[in-house]
Amino acid sequence: MTYFFQFLFIALLASMSYLIAMRFKGILATIRLSQPIQLSDQPAERWKRVFLLAFGQKKMFQKPFVGFMHFLIYIGFVLINAEILEIMLDGILGTHRLFAPFLGTLYPLLLNFFELLAGGVFLACLVFFARRGIFKVRRLQSENHSELKGFPIRDAYTILIVECVLMMALWTMNAADAVLQSRGVEHFQAVGSFIVSENLIPFLDSYSTEALYLLERIAWWFHIAGILGFALYVTYSKHLHIFFAFPAAYYSSLKSPAYIPSLDSVTHEVKLMLGQAVLSEAAPTNLRFGAKDVMDLNWKNLLDAYSCTECGRCTDQCPANQTGKLLSPRKIMMDTRDRLEEVGVILSKNKGQFVDDGKSLLDKISGQELRACTTCQACVEACPMELSPLNIILELRRYQIMEMSDAPAAWNSMFSNIETNQAPWKFNPSDRMNWAKS
Repeated sequence: MTYFFQFLFIALLASMSYLIAMRFKGILATIRLSQPIQLSDQPAERWKRVFLLAFGQKKMFQKPFVGFMHFLIYIGFVLINAEILEIMLDGILGTHRLFAPFLGTLYPLLLNFFELLAGGVFLACLVFFARRGIFKVRRLQSENHSELKGFPIRDAYTILIVECVLMMALWTMNAADAVLQSRGVEHFQAVGSFIVSENLIPFLDSYSTEALYLLERIAWWFHIAGILGFALYVTYSKHLHIFFAFPAAYYSSLKSPAYIPSLDSVTHEVKLMLGQAVLSEAAPTNLRFGAKDVMDLNWKNLLDAYSCTECGRCTDQCPANQTGKLLSPRKIMMDTRDRLEEVGVILSKNKGQFVDDGKSLLDKISGQELRACTTCQACVEACPMELSPLNIILELRRYQIMEMSDAPAAWNSMFSNIETNQAPWKFNPSDRMNWAKS
């Protein structure tokens, strides 16, 4: 029977690992469709941003209480899941608490540390549940933000509930283990008391040894299967940022917050006309102005879309959204990711080749949304990982104006004035100082 459960565990581990690997392969395939961009300069500064923004969660602590709660979940997720290594080896080898003999007195200290972290994770999940369901934080409510309706709001609650259940499974497993240890049951070596789980022991003392063994095994399997299932689910969830926050922070822009990138194709042509040196006489391969679909965006834009946590801080700080306009930077990121998911399905059905489905990213994002943006960079400044909805907005707006000639009459008038008068107003440049003569 022991060998049966070992084979069962190996099959579960292998199948889930395969599904997770294939999911990441699909994600990377969609990102590879994008346009190139060079973001490998200043590696020291970039690693600094990884440690500050991703590991240290610096911007989360602008609101200390929320930042601390999120840090509990983050550090708990990272450290508690270190225990998975032992659980996996136990499952493969048919052992129980494999590391206990090697770590000696350090082992129970680590177990109790993990138990306290699990308590912190459980508490933080309850706090975040209350913020959404009881205190009704505005930026987290689907009633106030249409982009959260359906899967996004269910996803947020699902993650919180699953994390709480996994922590309870860990405590239940340890409590049953402790009682079996005290009864001297073979296979359950004494590793000391558990600081949190021991509070559950009075509820389990009356159980028979056979029932406790069954409960411990059920909790063990539920815990590891839940973690593996959670890891797969996360790749379809907004919590994909667990993996992508680190590369997103590393490749974030080091430019001034006010910097807006120019079009490479236009810059190339202007330099050629002015006789300035260019890297190559050949024009850039992407001759489209701006972006119509996700393939026209650069790979960092797509990485940002997959990294977005849908927290809504960008929308909450957006002046256009605050004044009642349609623009929601969070929706821009979510729509981009939704389109990437559609493209991913096409790739999987056509052996990695994209076949035009007659749709584009502009089918999801309206011109009203794009024109409402003032390029103030508030969304980028508000984002805990400094993702940039603004870059996506600018590329889509460029396409609308430069390729589709879809701009309000007032904008077209301004463009003409800038071209002829070097200013947005319809006055001759030679008359600019007339006001000072009167």
